Amino acid sequence: MSSDASQNQILLSAHFSVRYAGKPPVLRGVQLEIQRGEVLGLVGQSGSGKSTLAMAILGLLDKKRSPAEGTIRFEDIDLLQLSERQLRALRGRSIALVLQSPLSSLNPALKIRTQFKEAWRAHASGTSADCADAIRNSLQGVSLPSDDEFLRKYPSQMSVGQAQRVLIAMAVMHRPALLIADEATSALDVITQSEILALFRELNHSTGMAILYISHDLASVAGICDRIAILHQGEIVECGTTNQIFTNPQHEYTQRLMAAIPRLMHANAPLHAKTATAQ
Repeated sequence: MSSDASQNQILLSAHFSVRYAGKPPVLRGVQLEIQRGEVLGLVGQSGSGKSTLAMAILGLLDKKRSPAEGTIRFEDIDLLQLSERQLRALRGRSIALVLQSPLSSLNPALKIRTQFKEAWRAHASGTSADCADAIRNSLQGVSLPSDDEFLRKYPSQMSVGQAQRVLIAMAVMHRPALLIADEATSALDVITQSEILALFRELNHSTGMAILYISHDLASVAGICDRIAILHQGEIVECGTTNQIFTNPQHEYTQRLMAAIPRLMHANAPLHAKTATAQ
């Protein structure tokens, strides 16, 4: 592949640091690339800076108390140079976020239909019929009902798994180029987690949407990701294909991570997500 063609495949390229006021850097010279249409896993222990990295990409850090310094280029635009107004235009439309707790992320006082309408109107204009079509298509895309009975529900009237699917449907409503899933399955039971992982992979296949899948759960990362980046003490210490990371880790910290997981998982890791989720 030519260098120009390779560059065209890069959706996001970042090299930056983040420091909270009066404290050592949380992220130090982090270098990260996300290719168009890939699922990249970001793995690290609690406190390693995973969520800070996600918030920096989205421009959600306090620029005075925790500034990000460097560059975060998304579709040839340096996100760190954008105003808050410009960032709001990108969030939800070009870059979307799904968090760990759907019942905390959804507004408990609003019906599901109202929350979908607000998400649609934030980045689209059109008739009520256009909005209804978008809501229906989004819900069908995550295998949820789109009838009036369901749309009249409040978040508390749904299971956690349903609420997470609603959150994902709202996040992908505008077909973002990048979806950031920050510990999006850690609050779910094993069966629901498996269903949500399969849903992420299906959305990746059907829409070409890239996913930054942030997790400390190596089993879920092995089951969904094309490549994995290892974050340790605020630095990306290794990045490679899922198969390489699990079978031939290079960095000492990655080797310790791999040594800590069961042998059975090592045996299954080379099976790419496309195979694992089909079983």
